[in-house]
Amino acid sequence: MAKALFIDTSRCIACRGCQTACKEWHGLPAVPTRQRGTHQNPPDLNPFNYKLVRFTEAKTAGKVEWLFFPDQCHHCLEPSCKGTAESFAPEAIVVDKKTGAVVYTEKTANLTAAQCKEIQQSCPYDIPRRNDKTGILTKCDMCIDRIRADLAPICVKTCGTGAMNFGERDAMLAMAHHRLGAVKVSHPKAQLVDPEDVRVIYLVTNPEPALKKQGKQAVESYSRRELLGGLVSPFRRMAG
Repeated sequence: MAKALFIDTSRCIACRGCQTACKEWHGLPAVPTRQRGTHQNPPDLNPFNYKLVRFTEAKTAGKVEWLFFPDQCHHCLEPSCKGTAESFAPEAIVVDKKTGAVVYTEKTANLTAAQCKEIQQSCPYDIPRRNDKTGILTKCDMCIDRIRADLAPICVKTCGTGAMNFGERDAMLAMAHHRLGAVKVSHPKAQLVDPEDVRVIYLVTNPEPALKKQGKQAVESYSRRELLGGLVSPFRRMAG
């Protein structure tokens, strides 16, 4: 059966355990960095960070609050990156038939820089990153090796607050909608991000502050690229 993750940002405390565990499980090297005036570190996703907890501050009803967003691939049901790659590298990006995980293979190393850029630009969430030394495109693989061994993704295994959840997609959707109802009591603007289109379903408590910084108003009407672009861009400006 198809799998999914439900990420409840209202329960995220930005411990970055998921971010660190992801690096350790995948054997990814450390990334040189420096203090940029924010706890968010590194400043963005890169070939050696498949998951990144983004930080920002928002003022809501006169109250300042931290917003945390564990950014990663959303594993789209119809991945535009795979569709883009079909014309020049049909086996470079695959969808696992059992789980639905979108997996980038080592065959992405055979792509030209221009082809990689085309794939990257097709992603509505700005996720894939290219390793300039190997040429390989990288991103979260949903810990497909762990799932095949009947284990939960390492980020879910590591999370101690219940922010990360994993299971059958129908069960995760039900959990997400149930949790949304509870969160809306204290955060009326809370919403799920593209629940019908992805396998990594986010609950965000307050997307409007980030969207307003982009000059946008109506949250519900935005496409996936606009919504996540609005959510992510302020984090990048803060980190820069």
